[in-house]
Amino acid sequence: MLMCMETRLLRTFTTLARTESFTAAAAELHLAQSTVTVQIRSLEKELGTRLFDRMPRGALITEAGRRLLDEAEGVLDAESRLRAAATAQGPPAGRVVVGAGETLCSARLPGVIAALRRTHPGVEVDLAPVGTAAAVEGLRTGRLDIALLLEQQAVFPDIAIEPVAREPLVLVAPPGHPLAGREAPATWEELARETFFVHEQGCSYSDWLIQQLLAVPGARTRLTRFGSIEAARSCVTAGLGLSLLPRATVADALGEGRLTTVAGPLIPAVPVLLARHRRRWVSPAARAVVDELVRHFPTESPAPGTDAGDLP
Repeated sequence: MLMCMETRLLRTFTTLARTESFTAAAAELHLAQSTVTVQIRSLEKELGTRLFDRMPRGALITEAGRRLLDEAEGVLDAESRLRAAATAQGPPAGRVVVGAGETLCSARLPGVIAALRRTHPGVEVDLAPVGTAAAVEGLRTGRLDIALLLEQQAVFPDIAIEPVAREPLVLVAPPGHPLAGREAPATWEELARETFFVHEQGCSYSDWLIQQLLAVPGARTRLTRFGSIEAARSCVTAGLGLSLLPRATVADALGEGRLTTVAGPLIPAVPVLLARHRRRWVSPAARAVVDELVRHFPTESPAPGTDAGDLP
Protein backbone atom coordinates (compact mmCIF):
# COMPACT_ATOMS: atom_id res chain seq x y z
CA MET A 1 0.00 0.00 0.00
CA LEU A 2 2.83 2.38 0.86
CA MET A 3 4.35 1.97 -2.62
CA CYS A 4 1.26 3.62 -4.11
CA MET A 5 1.75 6.78 -2.10
CA GLU A 6 3.77 9.81 -2.99
CA THR A 7 7.21 9.33 -1.56
CA ARG A 8 7.36 13.02 -0.62
CA LEU A 9 4.74 12.29 2.06
CA LEU A 10 6.82 9.42 3.38
CA ARG A 11 9.93 11.57 3.42
CA THR A 12 8.08 14.19 5.45
CA PHE A 13 6.80 11.46 7.77
CA THR A 14 10.26 9.98 8.44
CA THR A 15 11.81 13.42 8.91
CA LEU A 16 9.15 14.45 11.43
CA ALA A 17 9.54 11.14 13.26
CA ARG A 18 13.26 11.85 13.65
CA THR A 19 13.12 15.54 14.53
CA GLU A 20 9.90 15.40 16.61
CA SER A 21 9.29 18.99 15.54
CA PHE A 22 7.21 20.43 12.71
CA THR A 23 9.48 23.47 12.67
CA ALA A 24 12.69 21.43 12.47
CA ALA A 25 11.23 19.10 9.84
CA ALA A 26 10.13 22.03 7.72
CA ALA A 27 13.60 23.60 7.93
CA GLU A 28 15.33 20.36 6.97
CA LEU A 29 12.97 19.71 4.06
CA HIS A 30 13.00 23.36 2.94
CA LEU A 31 9.22 23.55 3.25
CA ALA A 32 6.81 25.86 5.01
CA GLN A 33 5.67 24.50 8.36
CA SER A 34 2.08 24.58 7.13
CA THR A 35 3.08 22.34 4.21
CA VAL A 36 4.53 19.76 6.59
CA THR A 37 1.30 19.84 8.59
CA VAL A 38 -0.83 19.37 5.47
CA GLN A 39 1.33 16.48 4.22
CA ILE A 40 1.18 14.64 7.53
CA ARG A 41 -2.59 15.07 7.69
CA SER A 42 -2.89 13.78 4.13
CA LEU A 43 -0.82 10.71 4.98
CA GLU A 44 -2.82 10.05 8.15
CA LYS A 45 -6.06 10.34 6.19
CA GLU A 46 -4.87 7.94 3.51
CA LEU A 47 -3.66 5.40 6.07
CA GLY A 48 -6.67 5.84 8.31
CA THR A 49 -4.64 6.22 11.48
CA ARG A 50 -2.99 8.92 13.58
CA LEU A 51 0.79 8.92 13.14
CA PHE A 52 1.72 11.64 15.63
CA ASP A 53 0.45 13.07 18.87
CA ARG A 54 0.67 16.86 18.72
CA MET A 55 2.12 17.89 22.07
CA PRO A 56 3.24 21.31 23.38
CA ARG A 57 6.86 20.17 23.25
CA GLY A 58 6.65 18.66 19.78
CA ALA A 59 5.30 15.82 17.67
CA LEU A 60 5.53 12.38 19.27
CA ILE A 61 5.16 9.38 16.99
CA THR A 62 2.34 7.00 17.91
CA GLU A 63 2.58 3.21 18.12
CA ALA A 64 0.92 2.99 14.71
CA GLY A 65 3.52 5.42 13.38
CA ARG A 66 6.37 3.33 14.79
CA ARG A 67 5.00 0.23 13.08
CA LEU A 68 4.97 2.04 9.75
CA LEU A 69 8.31 3.80 10.10
CA ASP A 70 10.52 0.90 8.97
CA GLU A 71 8.24 0.28 5.98
CA ALA A 72 8.34 3.94 4.98
CA GLU A 73 12.13 4.00 5.22
CA GLY A 74 12.25 0.86 3.08
CA VAL A 75 10.17 2.56 0.37
CA LEU A 76 12.46 5.60 0.39
CA ASP A 77 15.48 3.31 0.21
CA ALA A 78 13.94 1.54 -2.79
CA GLU A 79 13.31 4.89 -4.44
CA SER A 80 16.99 5.80 -4.01
CA ARG A 81 18.02 2.50 -5.60
CA LEU A 82 15.67 3.11 -8.50
CA ARG A 83 17.03 6.59 -9.14
CA ALA A 84 20.60 5.33 -8.96
CA ALA A 85 19.85 2.52 -11.41
CA ALA A 86 18.50 5.08 -13.88
CA THR A 87 21.81 6.95 -13.83
CA ALA A 88 24.11 3.97 -13.35
CA GLN A 89 26.12 4.73 -16.47
CA GLY A 90 27.19 8.15 -15.23
CA PRO A 91 29.77 9.07 -12.57
CA PRO A 92 28.77 8.92 -8.87
CA ALA A 93 26.79 11.97 -7.82
CA GLY A 94 24.66 13.09 -4.92
CA ARG A 95 24.80 14.22 -1.31
CA VAL A 96 26.46 12.10 1.35
CA VAL A 97 26.18 12.96 5.05
CA VAL A 98 29.16 11.76 7.08
CA GLY A 99 29.09 11.74 10.87
CA ALA A 100 32.40 11.89 12.77
CA GLY A 101 33.95 13.20 15.93
CA GLU A 102 35.66 16.56 16.20
CA THR A 103 39.12 15.07 15.63
CA LEU A 104 38.28 13.58 12.27
CA CYS A 105 36.04 16.44 11.14
CA SER A 106 38.79 18.99 11.68
CA ALA A 107 41.97 17.08 10.95
CA ARG A 108 41.16 14.36 8.44
CA LEU A 109 37.92 14.84 6.53
CA PRO A 110 38.68 18.21 4.89
CA GLY A 111 41.41 16.48 2.89
CA VAL A 112 38.97 13.75 1.87
CA ILE A 113 36.47 16.34 0.65
CA ALA A 114 39.17 18.18 -1.31
CA ALA A 115 40.22 14.93 -3.00
CA LEU A 116 36.61 14.06 -3.85
CA ARG A 117 36.11 17.42 -5.55
CA ARG A 118 38.92 16.48 -7.92
CA THR A 119 37.96 12.86 -8.52
CA HIS A 120 34.14 12.98 -8.16
CA PRO A 121 32.92 16.57 -8.55
CA GLY A 122 29.29 15.43 -8.55
CA VAL A 123 29.55 14.11 -4.98
CA GLU A 124 28.67 16.57 -2.20
CA VAL A 125 29.76 15.77 1.35
CA ASP A 126 28.13 17.23 4.46
CA LEU A 127 29.98 16.76 7.75
CA ALA A 128 28.06 16.24 10.98
CA PRO A 129 30.23 16.49 14.12
CA VAL A 130 28.85 13.77 16.41
CA GLY A 131 29.97 11.38 19.11
CA THR A 132 29.50 7.63 18.92
CA ALA A 133 25.98 7.51 20.40
CA ALA A 134 24.70 10.29 18.14
CA ALA A 135 26.41 8.72 15.13
CA VAL A 136 24.70 5.37 15.69
CA GLU A 137 21.34 7.08 16.16
CA GLY A 138 21.93 9.09 12.98
CA LEU A 139 22.62 5.92 11.02
CA ARG A 140 19.48 4.30 12.38
CA THR A 141 17.25 7.23 11.50
CA GLY A 142 18.82 7.80 8.09
CA ARG A 143 20.12 11.27 8.96
CA LEU A 144 23.65 9.96 8.35
CA ASP A 145 24.78 7.83 5.42
CA ILE A 146 28.05 6.70 6.98
CA ALA A 147 29.96 7.49 10.16
CA LEU A 148 33.50 7.31 11.48
CA LEU A 149 34.01 6.29 15.10
CA LEU A 150 37.13 6.60 17.24
CA GLU A 151 36.54 3.54 19.38
CA GLN A 152 38.43 0.42 20.40
CA GLN A 153 35.35 -1.56 19.43
CA ALA A 154 31.70 -0.92 18.68
CA VAL A 155 29.08 -3.66 18.58
CA PHE A 156 25.52 -2.89 17.45
CA PRO A 157 23.28 -5.56 15.85
CA ASP A 158 22.02 -3.23 13.11
CA ILE A 159 25.28 -1.36 12.41
CA ALA A 160 28.07 -2.76 10.23
CA ILE A 161 31.53 -1.83 11.53
CA GLU A 162 34.79 -1.96 9.57
CA PRO A 163 38.21 -0.82 10.87
CA VAL A 164 39.87 1.47 8.30
CA ALA A 165 42.81 3.08 10.13
CA ARG A 166 44.42 3.89 13.47
CA GLU A 167 44.78 7.39 14.83
CA PRO A 168 48.09 7.90 16.71
CA LEU A 169 47.90 9.64 20.08
CA VAL A 170 50.50 11.81 21.80
CA LEU A 171 50.99 13.15 25.31
CA VAL A 172 51.51 16.89 24.94
CA ALA A 173 52.79 19.55 27.30
CA PRO A 174 53.83 23.19 27.10
CA PRO A 175 57.49 23.80 26.20
CA GLY A 176 59.68 23.76 29.29
CA HIS A 177 57.44 21.40 31.27
CA PRO A 178 59.54 19.27 33.69
CA LEU A 179 58.38 16.02 32.05
CA ALA A 180 59.20 17.18 28.51
CA GLY A 181 62.57 16.55 26.93
CA ARG A 182 63.71 13.97 29.48
CA GLU A 183 65.62 10.88 28.46
CA ALA A 184 63.67 8.69 30.85
CA PRO A 185 59.98 8.27 29.92
CA ALA A 186 57.47 9.56 32.44
CA THR A 187 55.79 6.84 34.53
CA TRP A 188 52.10 6.56 35.34
CA GLU A 189 53.00 7.47 38.93
CA GLU A 190 54.54 10.76 37.73
CA LEU A 191 51.70 11.51 35.34
CA ALA A 192 49.13 10.85 38.08
CA ARG A 193 50.47 13.90 39.94
CA GLU A 194 49.87 16.24 36.98
CA THR A 195 46.95 18.38 35.76
CA PHE A 196 45.24 17.07 32.62
CA PHE A 197 42.84 18.72 30.22
CA VAL A 198 40.95 16.09 28.23
CA HIS A 199 37.99 15.61 25.92
CA GLU A 200 34.47 15.05 27.24
CA GLN A 201 33.19 11.81 28.75
CA GLY A 202 32.51 9.21 26.07
CA CYS A 203 35.73 9.99 24.20
CA SER A 204 37.37 6.55 24.14
CA TYR A 205 41.00 7.61 24.45
CA SER A 206 40.28 10.26 27.13
CA ASP A 207 38.28 7.75 29.16
CA TRP A 208 41.14 5.25 28.81
CA LEU A 209 43.73 7.80 29.97
CA ILE A 210 41.66 8.74 33.02
CA GLN A 211 41.24 5.08 33.91
CA GLN A 212 45.02 4.60 33.83
CA LEU A 213 45.70 7.72 35.91
CA LEU A 214 43.10 6.97 38.58
CA ALA A 215 44.34 3.38 38.89
CA VAL A 216 47.61 4.66 40.37
CA PRO A 217 47.55 4.26 44.18
CA GLY A 218 47.31 7.66 45.82
CA ALA A 219 46.70 9.42 42.47
CA ARG A 220 46.41 13.18 42.82
CA THR A 221 45.47 13.93 39.23
CA ARG A 222 43.57 17.14 38.55
CA LEU A 223 41.20 16.59 35.64
CA THR A 224 39.20 19.02 33.55
CA ARG A 225 37.02 17.76 30.70
CA PHE A 226 35.94 19.85 27.74
CA GLY A 227 33.45 19.33 24.92
CA SER A 228 36.06 20.69 22.53
CA ILE A 229 39.53 19.42 21.68
CA GLU A 230 40.50 23.00 20.87
CA ALA A 231 39.76 24.04 24.47
CA ALA A 232 41.94 21.27 25.89
CA ARG A 233 44.75 22.08 23.46
CA SER A 234 44.55 25.80 24.29
CA CYS A 235 44.87 25.11 28.02
CA VAL A 236 48.01 23.07 27.44
CA THR A 237 49.45 25.74 25.13
CA ALA A 238 48.83 28.29 27.90
CA GLY A 239 51.01 26.23 30.24
CA LEU A 240 48.24 24.96 32.49
CA GLY A 241 48.85 21.21 32.21
CA LEU A 242 49.05 18.18 29.93
CA SER A 243 46.70 16.38 27.55
CA LEU A 244 46.43 13.23 25.46
CA LEU A 245 45.32 14.14 21.93
CA PRO A 246 45.39 12.69 18.42
CA ARG A 247 48.64 13.64 16.74
CA ALA A 248 46.76 15.06 13.76
CA THR A 249 45.11 17.71 15.97
CA VAL A 250 48.40 19.03 17.38
CA ALA A 251 50.76 18.59 14.43
CA ASP A 252 50.88 22.32 13.65
CA ALA A 253 51.38 23.32 17.29
CA LEU A 254 54.19 20.78 17.67
CA GLY A 255 55.85 21.97 14.46
CA GLU A 256 55.66 25.59 15.56
CA GLY A 257 57.03 24.84 19.02
CA ARG A 258 53.87 25.88 20.88
CA LEU A 259 53.54 22.36 22.25
CA THR A 260 55.96 19.54 22.90
CA THR A 261 55.56 15.81 23.38
CA VAL A 262 56.13 13.88 26.59
CA ALA A 263 57.71 10.45 26.39
CA GLY A 264 55.77 8.18 28.67
CA PRO A 265 54.11 4.78 29.01
CA LEU A 266 53.05 2.90 25.91
CA ILE A 267 49.92 4.60 24.56
CA PRO A 268 48.19 2.62 21.81
CA ALA A 269 46.65 4.29 18.78
CA VAL A 270 42.84 4.46 18.70
CA PRO A 271 41.10 2.59 15.84
CA VAL A 272 39.08 4.51 13.26
CA LEU A 273 35.92 2.51 12.52
CA LEU A 274 33.71 2.97 9.46
CA ALA A 275 30.05 2.46 10.38
CA ARG A 276 26.93 2.09 8.24
CA HIS A 277 23.42 0.72 8.71
CA ARG A 278 23.24 -2.94 7.72
CA ARG A 279 19.82 -2.67 6.09
CA ARG A 280 20.31 0.56 4.22
CA TRP A 281 21.53 0.72 0.68
CA VAL A 282 24.92 2.34 0.09
CA SER A 283 24.66 4.70 -2.87
CA PRO A 284 27.43 5.01 -5.50
CA ALA A 285 28.18 8.46 -4.09
CA ALA A 286 28.58 7.03 -0.58
CA ARG A 287 30.81 4.26 -1.94
CA ALA A 288 33.00 6.88 -3.58
CA VAL A 289 33.33 8.65 -0.23
CA VAL A 290 34.21 5.38 1.53
CA ASP A 291 36.86 4.55 -1.08
CA GLU A 292 38.43 7.98 -0.68
CA LEU A 293 38.35 7.69 3.10
CA VAL A 294 40.26 4.42 2.99
CA ARG A 295 42.83 5.86 0.59
CA HIS A 296 43.22 9.10 2.46
CA PHE A 297 44.13 7.88 5.93
CA PRO A 298 47.91 7.64 6.01
CA THR A 299 49.88 4.80 7.50
CA GLU A 300 51.76 6.48 10.29
CA SER A 301 54.63 5.28 12.41
CA PRO A 302 54.16 5.52 16.16
CA ALA A 303 55.25 8.68 17.93
CA PRO A 304 57.37 8.45 21.11
CA GLY A 305 55.37 6.93 23.90
CA THR A 306 52.76 5.53 21.49
CA ASP A 307 52.09 2.23 19.82
CA ALA A 308 50.40 1.17 16.59
CA GLY A 309 48.27 -1.37 18.43
CA ASP A 310 44.77 -0.87 19.81
CA LEU A 311 43.75 0.46 23.17
CA PRO A 312 43.32 -2.45 25.59
